[in-house]
Amino acid sequence: MPPHNALSIRGSISNASDRTGRFLWGATKTVCFDDLLRCTSFNGRLLELSGRSVLLATRDQLASALALVELDGVAGRVIICPPDLPSEHLSTVIAKGDVNAIVSDRDLNDDDHLDVSLRVTCRFSPAPEAGEEVEHRSTEWVLLTSGTTGTPKMLIHTLRTLTGSIDGSLSQEADVVWGTFYDIRRFGGLQIFLRAVLGRGSFVLSGVDEALGDYLLRLSRHGATHVSGTPSHWRRVLMSPHAHALTARYIRLSGEIADQAILNTLRSFYPQAAVSHAFASTEAGVAFAVNDGIEGFPASMVGVPGEVEMKIQNGSLRIRSARTALAYVGGENGTLADDEGFVDTDDMVERRGDRYCFLGRRNGVVNVGGLKVYPEEVEAVINRHPAVSMSVVWSRKSSITGSLVAADVVLKEERDRSGANSQLADWKREIMQICRESLAAHKVPTTIRCVPALELASAGKLARRHG
Repeated sequence: MPPHNALSIRGSISNASDRTGRFLWGATKTVCFDDLLRCTSFNGRLLELSGRSVLLATRDQLASALALVELDGVAGRVIICPPDLPSEHLSTVIAKGDVNAIVSDRDLNDDDHLDVSLRVTCRFSPAPEAGEEVEHRSTEWVLLTSGTTGTPKMLIHTLRTLTGSIDGSLSQEADVVWGTFYDIRRFGGLQIFLRAVLGRGSFVLSGVDEALGDYLLRLSRHGATHVSGTPSHWRRVLMSPHAHALTARYIRLSGEIADQAILNTLRSFYPQAAVSHAFASTEAGVAFAVNDGIEGFPASMVGVPGEVEMKIQNGSLRIRSARTALAYVGGENGTLADDEGFVDTDDMVERRGDRYCFLGRRNGVVNVGGLKVYPEEVEAVINRHPAVSMSVVWSRKSSITGSLVAADVVLKEERDRSGANSQLADWKREIMQICRESLAAHKVPTTIRCVPALELASAGKLARRHG
């Protein structure tokens, strides 16, 4: 078996004294942490993957987790393929990543068009290892961005950059059971997976096409104590009839702007839980977490030397730390950091008193007659209405101003969504009034539609569209 080097996942697990009481719980399979050291999922073929550039392309998250534990410290590079990567991009990812091996949990004969000869199957049930001696090395972790158009960018991380924020007290608490609505093949989910396996916790992974309600019940059954997701994930949780099954003592939001409405609602719905919102991205890594229950972050955090340094330039948040990605694969996406080592997050912020508040993404602006509108800023206002569960703001074409602001709204209660037309009209008027009182005239929606649900993109964020 590979040497248990402390710089690898297996090495860290081997140094833990409480392995027998910790588990990875998949939808249909359970693996004890002790088996992660004694067993293999590769049927004796791990040695063939030593030093290679491996594409990890699995359907099930548990298979991904088992493969990552074994490959770290053995493969030269692991490219973590998200389950929804369009097939037309796969050959490009393979070429850019110099892939010479594929690991999967399905029949690889269906991929004969891919020019990769070494293909290894990862099994769900680890078997006793044959004692292969494999040279230890530092493994590159390549993550794909969640862009909605074009070939995704590929970013190089190491275990060190990915775990720079995981040394705190949350990872060292005993009897912690982590869960996440993210997929671990995305940056946000991978962070939670690493917190569990490198800390003292267990982890509940969602299954392929598992319904949200079923996952909530499994989180409850396994006693999940720490659960993470995007604000949109959490809004969907709150609409589920199984939301009360969750009894977590720590709730974490990241990936989208956490407005005051969702922070207040979670604190009220789960009074036993500490509610935290974090800022992180695949490029910049984990920058910070805010634990005071207030949207935005203290202005005092900006311009302070330390492990993570932040500055605001031209309205955007820029971050410098040892947690940022090292580079783009291939180089055609340009330089990741500026000459001073700061990564431009493209997240626009505005100072309000002693805090900075997030406005939205630089490339998500709606242009109304030459005036900028950040959809997230309007959504935060709409979400204040007590009947609103979640909303998405989008642009409608206009022959006069180029674009107009429009909004789709999901109401909280089923009885509200099917309420009388007069009640819906009242709510729309009230939402419009809140917007007029809080926003400049060009930011106020011209139309508001009540819809039964909003689509989420693969990374758990609102799927945005343009009219």
